[in-house]
Amino acid sequence: MNQLQALLNDSLIRTKHVENAAIINVKERKVCASTFGFNVPPENALNLIDTFHKNLPQVRKGGLHFKEKFYKCVRADEHSIYLKNPEGGLIVAKTKTFILVATYGVGMYPSVCVEAVEKL
Repeated sequence: MNQLQALLNDSLIRTKHVENAAIINVKERKVCASTFGFNVPPENALNLIDTFHKNLPQVRKGGLHFKEKFYKCVRADEHSIYLKNPEGGLIVAKTKTFILVATYGVGMYPSVCVEAVEKL
């Protein structure tokens, strides 16, 4: 396990702030770490990168497809996106180097999940 995977597990998964998480390297345009069993397809990783650079207004208005599910946008700015659907939610936070994407389930507190991801 690399340091990024350990960080995801220790800061988000073990604390039960999110169900799954992955880190995408923006420059390399690929997933560089993810929690066990959370596979982010390359096209989804590229879509998230492009969302922040080109499609943020479209996501605010029309939502986002991720891993064959549709999520409605609740909040979006240049650094983070918070989306949800009836089964749970999706949180995406961006720095200059990385994008962190995390999912949470229906029984979890969205505000706690969003805050945890943004802090990490």
